[in-house]
Amino acid sequence: MASKQNVSAKSMTTLSRKKRKLTTSDWQLYSLCLIPVLLVFIFNYIPMFGVILAFKNYKFNLGILGSPWVGFSNFEFFFKSNVFTQLIWNTISNNFLFIVFGIIASLIVAILLFELKSRNATKTFQTMLITPHFMSWVIVSYMVYAILNPNYGYLNQLLALFGIEKIDWYSKPYAWPVILTITSIWKNVGMDSVVYYASLMGIDTSLFEAAEVDGANKFQRTIHIVLPSLVPLVTILTILKIGGIFRADFGLFYTVTQDGASGNLYETTNVIDTYIFRTFKDNATGNSYGLTSAVGLLQSVVGMILVIATNALSKKVDKDLGLF
Repeated sequence: MASKQNVSAKSMTTLSRKKRKLTTSDWQLYSLCLIPVLLVFIFNYIPMFGVILAFKNYKFNLGILGSPWVGFSNFEFFFKSNVFTQLIWNTISNNFLFIVFGIIASLIVAILLFELKSRNATKTFQTMLITPHFMSWVIVSYMVYAILNPNYGYLNQLLALFGIEKIDWYSKPYAWPVILTITSIWKNVGMDSVVYYASLMGIDTSLFEAAEVDGANKFQRTIHIVLPSLVPLVTILTILKIGGIFRADFGLFYTVTQDGASGNLYETTNVIDTYIFRTFKDNATGNSYGLTSAVGLLQSVVGMILVIATNALSKKVDKDLGLF
């Protein structure tokens, strides 16, 4: 019994020495973290002080601390809006489409790239797919307009060739969730697929060799090897995307729709971010900072709650999944 205790004590001593050695010898690695941590603290934590604007009637001459408190009246402006339900539904439903079909498209592209044997072909296709990600939404909006123009758009010209009457797409609100989803996927699928492709490159090749020996075809290898290996990464990225489901891509919803085509498309494209911008652009108010801060704080809180809830749900399904 005593010998066992001595062995245990020696092992604990050895472990503590290793920890001390690791701490002192790897100070260079720890110092590399100093700058990122400092930047995060400066640009992400210090500005949190401005959250109090959501509860104040901000006055330039009084400053943040001197401006009068108004409680939750800034939040009431948003909740009592006559289009509150529409804004919530449009924001969540459109983002849901972006998330679901975006992940599916990214997985398909990543798997197709993974199946390519030519390295040059893979690089070429990746470059072509990633390029739209770096385009401004303003440029994309003109590209979409060139396709959907009521009179001279490429799509209407194609419909005319088949004897189909031209469609004024900018007056058809129910078509725009599909149009915006396609546009969002086209712009982001390249960058999102790179993450999945990088994960696929880490799969042990012996698994594919064993499956091939057992007579599995490409489809079976994809179902039983490729997709299961991507599940943890898909779960993490999905949780992160769900955290932003209460926020809308302003550039996508404002510029691509031509500002809702002067109101014709608001039924399906009027989201929280565009509504707030449009409200304060058309109706100047002295408390615009407080009102926008209130909406921004609400979006952040809802996003945090959704991330925690989604992560907890994924952990219940499989304890090895989840973001934290």
